[in-house]
Amino acid sequence: MARIVFGMNLSLDGYVDHQEFAPDPILFRHWVEHVRGLAGSVYGRRMYEVMRYWDEDHPEWTPELRDFAVAWREQPKWVVSRSLKSVGPNATLVADDVAAVIGRLKSEVVGEISVSGPELAQSLTDLGLIDEYRLYFHPVVLGRGKPFFAGSRPALRLVASELIGTDVIRLTYVPA
Repeated sequence: MARIVFGMNLSLDGYVDHQEFAPDPILFRHWVEHVRGLAGSVYGRRMYEVMRYWDEDHPEWTPELRDFAVAWREQPKWVVSRSLKSVGPNATLVADDVAAVIGRLKSEVVGEISVSGPELAQSLTDLGLIDEYRLYFHPVVLGRGKPFFAGSRPALRLVASELIGTDVIRLTYVPA
């Protein structure tokens, strides 16, 4: 049975914005290993479009960036969107009945499935489908932007904390 996990980098004041802060080499390696270990990922349209950057090699990439790209390309992806007509390699478009599709993935897939995108995560939270939340706090205050929780925060129970690198702390919660 799969576990559905929502985790993202965020500022101390709770905003996600991949352009405002980047992972240090230790955290980046953590993300590479995380992606390698996934049974797959579920994306909302906007986050999937951001992540499509990894579909094609870029000559300026370091070996670490290439490692992430390879890991990302190899994992199955399910993209929740009513506006997209097609998706890239190793991806399946989910246009309708998201609850049934995610429920089927939970029962048929073994391992961890990552959810990416706050709005999609909120929809799955409302349906009771997320098993774990991982908040990677960076020592940055943005004061604006897209919040990690796109709606009301669910009742949560802290189960773990971990310092990653020199300045990022991951807090892991499960539904209370």
